[in-house]
Amino acid sequence: MYKILSGKEPSDALLEELKAKVKKMAKKPHLAIVLVGNDPASEIYVKKKLEKAKTTGVKTTLREMDGSTSEKELLELVDKLNNDHEIHGFIVQSPLPEQIDEKKVIEAIDPKKDVDGWTSSNMGRMFVGLDTFLPATPAGVMKILDYYGIELEGKNITVIGRSNVVGKPLAFLLLQRNATVTICHSKTKDLSMHTKNADIIVAAAGKPGLVTAEMVKKGACIIDVGTTRVDGRLKGDVDFDNVIKKAHCSPVPGGVGPMTVAILIGNVVRAMENSN
Repeated sequence: MYKILSGKEPSDALLEELKAKVKKMAKKPHLAIVLVGNDPASEIYVKKKLEKAKTTGVKTTLREMDGSTSEKELLELVDKLNNDHEIHGFIVQSPLPEQIDEKKVIEAIDPKKDVDGWTSSNMGRMFVGLDTFLPATPAGVMKILDYYGIELEGKNITVIGRSNVVGKPLAFLLLQRNATVTICHSKTKDLSMHTKNADIIVAAAGKPGLVTAEMVKKGACIIDVGTTRVDGRLKGDVDFDNVIKKAHCSPVPGGVGPMTVAILIGNVVRAMENSN
């Protein structure tokens, strides 16, 4: 009765569009990914990004650095990539080792190559409504909602999580579509009070099983952005098995993840077009 809001179908559709676009390009877009350390989850995410980019016709370069890499060494590599005319866009995979200030690294990326959309320059352009690279995960959530024809205007939407890369930008993208948005976080009192009346819930807190069936109203739409590795398996923020009996819900894995990758590749293609 209730839909599984899979990210596979919309991501496949977007990747096919990008593949057709790349095929017509005289010069292929080139994505570089910097991976520092050997975090198992990061290695899996990077592998998926590289695989999907290649199948779309996008050139890829992986730059791996040891976990003991200094902040100075990483910033030097970022500078090289900024000035490499063969690289159209690049990302520095997070999380980074504790000796490195992630904000400093993000700010060092040339906004024209910031295909994650994380620099303050691109975030600022998004907040004032100028054309820019949108952060991949929030843009992926929007694509899923649109793909399944979920109306946003006038809807009560609760976003759980206030990170700079998901919660805050997503709330703004929803506001742009005339939704009424509530942002909840770790200091919110009585979370269920805000979720029970929501037409749409986006859970991006990184707490497995946080959203239970009792916390959602019948027929609501739930987008699960959470990805936490528990006993070797990815778990979302939503108790999917029980929530799906009561509301439409995206799965983990197979929900927002594939869309995030597709949006990232789309940003690389745009970076190539912008460079021309």
